[in-house]
Amino acid sequence: MKEKKKIKLDPVLLAAWLLAVASAFFVKPGKEYIDYIDFRSLGILWGLMVVIQGLKENAVFEKIGQKLLRKVRKGWQLAMMLILLCFFGSMLITNDVALITFVPFAMMILHNCEREDLMIPVVVLQTVAANMGSMLTPVGNPQNLYLYGLTGMPIGTFMGTMLPYTVAMLILLLLSVLLLPGKMQQVGKRSDFDAVRTFGSTREIVIYTALFALALLTVLRLLDWRIMVGLIAVVVLLTDPKILFRADYILLLTFIGFFIFTGNMGRMGTVRYALGKIVEGREFYVGILTSQFISNVPATLLLSDFTRDFRELLLGVNVGGLGTLIASMASLISYKAYGNAYPDSKGKYFLAFTGVNLLFLFILILLHWVIV
Repeated sequence: MKEKKKIKLDPVLLAAWLLAVASAFFVKPGKEYIDYIDFRSLGILWGLMVVIQGLKENAVFEKIGQKLLRKVRKGWQLAMMLILLCFFGSMLITNDVALITFVPFAMMILHNCEREDLMIPVVVLQTVAANMGSMLTPVGNPQNLYLYGLTGMPIGTFMGTMLPYTVAMLILLLLSVLLLPGKMQQVGKRSDFDAVRTFGSTREIVIYTALFALALLTVLRLLDWRIMVGLIAVVVLLTDPKILFRADYILLLTFIGFFIFTGNMGRMGTVRYALGKIVEGREFYVGILTSQFISNVPATLLLSDFTRDFRELLLGVNVGGLGTLIASMASLISYKAYGNAYPDSKGKYFLAFTGVNLLFLFILILLHWVIV
């Protein structure tokens, strides 16, 4: 019953299907609707969700973070480690999972270490780190996975396209740490770093790691996606069936809704021509602007059908994850986590988040202007 309520209340899912239903009045439903849906991208995304949930269930990521944090001595070291966990972790486990895992972890650590003065800046920078670190790899976020599969782009070309922007963001994040309050103060109560629970089942960790390797092979087009989906479904069903229910089915349903809507738009000649004219030659900036209002995953699905310059679109929707709170829906994970713990200072967090995001967005736009 809780899951049903969640589906009803999800605004992006609702918008996707309202658009899909509205477009069906102009394009009669038929077998062509099935052709709209990119089952390969959905299958890979589902497989990665399940496998990463299995690893998360066994506290793999928290334990990695715990071991790294034992090395820190001062506030800036603690902040940097927490931010870089999101930045590099998101490249493999997606921006959403990185924030779901490491933001509550960071909030617990900062509270236990009596460094709550760092709470807002660290959580804001963690969010930026996850959204921007994830843009380097095809598995870092849903829009990358979709565009990588759609374009058939070689992995070297994909990562080479995103590398300058990723490096620029890493430099900005490291410089930001130097501006944190009390950065040279010692970290207190170091024994509280051991608050994370121990590893789960070694057997399950080995199994999920092997399945993760299979998923990566599928992303790289070395294994058929149907084989991967079948193997993951069977193995997880036999290992820990409840994990199968923890994939983000709301996101998958949202994708299907947008696939139907954009597919129908593509079959409406006048609309397709008009949208193509708007997007053509402006993919980077239209991708950024559209992301600010509907977030970068729906923006990708909407715009990808009206351009052939996928490189510029890829850059636009990833850089477009900066800006408003909904530019990347993953940012809401951090906002909700912070708001639940500190409801009286949600406004302060929002202002800090918006200011930092707009500044970094402006810098990356300047970088793009210089590169192009």
